[in-house]
Amino acid sequence: MPGKLDNDFGIISIDDNVIATIAGLSAMECYGIVGMASKSATEGLFELVKWENLSKGVKVYTEENRITIGLHVILQYGVKISVVAGNIIEKVKYNVENLTGLKVEKINVYVQGIRVQK
Repeated sequence: MPGKLDNDFGIISIDDNVIATIAGLSAMECYGIVGMASKSATEGLFELVKWENLSKGVKVYTEENRITIGLHVILQYGVKISVVAGNIIEKVKYNVENLTGLKVEKINVYVQGIRVQK
């Protein structure tokens, strides 16, 4: 069920895919993240997704205008995972709430891998 905002003029409905795209782009702005991860259908392993498919690494659950976001990420080797995850949560929450006007209840970060950047 998409997020909805009611006002004097009607209803604004924001699809979960829009929220997922905002969340994915926001996460990619954070230091220490290599990219979003998506589960491969054939092998069942997580793989890095391309920029145009960032939302594949994001799961959005909307219930009565409360949003829960799950981010599947791949981080850069050598970064402190807890700090990077905290930064991702803060950035995604801020951007989603400010751009949509909806309330984010919870953001879960799932670190699916570590990559060495060249």
